[in-house]
Amino acid sequence: MSLLSPDPLRAQRMRARLERLYPLCRSMTGDGVRETLAAIGEAVSLHSVEIPTGTTCHDWTVNDEWNVRDAYIADLGGRRVVDFREHTLHLVGYSVPVRRRMTLEELRPHLFTLPEHPDWIPYRTSYYRRTWGFCLTQRQLDAMDEGPYDVVIDSTVEPGALTYGEVLVPGDSEDEVLISAHTCHPSLANDNLSGIVVATELAAALAALPSRRWSYRFVFAPGVIGSITWLSLHEQTLPRIRHGLVLAGLGGPGPLVYKRTRHADRDIDRAAAHVVARRGGEVRDYSPYGYDERQYNALGFDLPVGRLTRTPHGEYPEYHTSADDLGYVKDDELLGAYAALTEIIDVLERDATYLNLSPYGEPQLGKRGLYPDTGGQAATDAMMAILWALACSDGQTSLLDVAQRAGLDFAVVAQAAADLEHVELLARVPG
Repeated sequence: MSLLSPDPLRAQRMRARLERLYPLCRSMTGDGVRETLAAIGEAVSLHSVEIPTGTTCHDWTVNDEWNVRDAYIADLGGRRVVDFREHTLHLVGYSVPVRRRMTLEELRPHLFTLPEHPDWIPYRTSYYRRTWGFCLTQRQLDAMDEGPYDVVIDSTVEPGALTYGEVLVPGDSEDEVLISAHTCHPSLANDNLSGIVVATELAAALAALPSRRWSYRFVFAPGVIGSITWLSLHEQTLPRIRHGLVLAGLGGPGPLVYKRTRHADRDIDRAAAHVVARRGGEVRDYSPYGYDERQYNALGFDLPVGRLTRTPHGEYPEYHTSADDLGYVKDDELLGAYAALTEIIDVLERDATYLNLSPYGEPQLGKRGLYPDTGGQAATDAMMAILWALACSDGQTSLLDVAQRAGLDFAVVAQAAADLEHVELLARVPG
């Protein structure tokens, strides 16, 4: 069994999870996050952790918990002109309870639209300032008369907990690969759910393998405060994290984009850059703006965690709007992101250094079954990988180094090394 093996049901599973999670009202805290983690837990062995309101996590304090049962703006005939039950984005995140009759003029400071995209609902939050508001399409706003309207927000903002989920898939080594996805966005299919469903699929696939070189830790937590909270509670774990990736925005159009760690030369940087570049994607330098990679790379933690996305946040018009819906995310995009992720994991699992045991000229490959029976043909990638592995295996050059120098996929070079080791032409260097 291999992570790289095709699975005809993979797209179906990820699509089903995407559709199930999309309607849930997720935020920094609350029952929507718990329901999301419970759904993930049906596929993998997930441990949910509740951190009480008021807990100090470095410079942050866990906020009150927010939950909402209903929210709407209705005309005097009872017709809901804006309805949270139709779309979770209609309500500004962390809106406090409201029950008032208001004119449109009174309502306007609490209404948010996107005039340049009149059919889209924006995504807005107010985590730390107690206020309220509604998001609606510009067409909805244009259709409203002067009112008055009944404004109802049936919500609670009160002491509770921040909830995050964790999956640990043990390997031969206690050293770990960290995979992180944020859980704090409501009905946004690409920015939020694509990372969650791809991470869940990967966790299940890793758990099904008979063995793994590394241990794998998956963290599903709200952005910023969730990762900082996790980091503050796992000081003993942090020294074991050897590689890491933040996953987000993997289902929209555009090529894959890998964002390097702050150091730019960690093993995960080399592995991810090799895979993404070979797939026609883009590799970018680190910046302290983005998703939770900026928390993991912070000076006090300095973890080797990069980020894998497609078109990054803020660079596509659908970002943080209702247009980031189930139709925006395509199955082929999810599958391509999953395939790239598994190729990166394959590099981390199989990269090694070898020593050529027959270094005095090219060994006779034909008698070992490694050379084509008929000569005079152009060399295949597999044949070139064998030659490159022999040429570069000096006990210091890794397989990834060989693949990059040869311009070949890592998997082809790794297979060549395995074949050469089998016939005792290469020996793996311990370490």
